[in-house]
Formats: sequence, structure tokens, C-alpha cells
Amino acid sequence: MRLASRYAAKPVEELPLLFQRILQNAIRDHFRRQKVRTLWTTLLSSLAPAEQPDADPLDTLRVEGPAQLAADPERQAERGEVAHWIGVALERLPARQRQAFLLRYWEDLDVAETAAVMGCSEGSVKTHCSRATHAIAAFLRSRGIQP
Repeated sequence: MRLASRYAAKPVEELPLLFQRILQNAIRDHFRRQKVRTLWTTLLSSLAPAEQPDADPLDTLRVEGPAQLAADPERQAERGEVAHWIGVALERLPARQRQAFLLRYWEDLDVAETAAVMGCSEGSVKTHCSRATHAIAAFLRSRGIQP
């Protein structure tokens, strides 16, 4: 239904790749939703220790200490900074390298699919991805970040 409603005007030769991408996204979305539902619908009784079935599960949960909690924001800030610099590095790449990199590693297409989308050979996709990866790594190193 998504393919027909959103991409009816696309050329027929593009439809198989579009269908595959829509299907992959639908499957990912299903499993993400299922994971969230499972997380929130876990019964608290399953958290109670077996040796004390009458114990309050909330009393028996292990809470991280202040050291672990303090480290979390730092790691989050570091990840945010690295993500920012990766975005800057992507903007500086030539268009074809950026396109190949995003299709392969962000959209998770294989080499053949990426080549079909880009309208080039598989060898070109591999070359563009390799150059993009090396350029991003060099850019991150210049900023003091070890990829």
C-alpha cells in the first residue's frame, strides 16, 4: 500500500528497490515497536528474586551508584560531539562519496543496491565508500577524535 500510494509516479524499474526499502523499514519498525512494548509490559513480579517471592520487586532492583550515573552524561556528551563532527565531515565530502556512504552505512543498502540507486558500477560504490570512510576518519583524527 505504501508503495502504491507514495511512489505511483516513479518509473517501473525503480519500484523493486523502493519496495525492498519499504519492506525493510516496515520490518525494522515492527521489531522496534515490539521491543518497546516488551520493555514496558514486563511484569514486575518477574523481577522478584526466587528465594523471596513475597519481596517487593522495586526494593530488590539494583540501582547504579553515583559513579556510573556521573559517567553517563559524559559519555552522552562525547557521543553527541562525535556525531556532530561526523556530520560536519559528511558535509565536506564530495556529493558522490557522501551519497555512497549514506546509502551503504546509513540506509544499510548492499553494494549492488547502492550501485543501482546511484547509477554506477559496484566498483565505483566501493571506491566512493572507501574514500569517504578514510576522509571522515582523517577529519576526526584532525579534531583529536580516534575513530
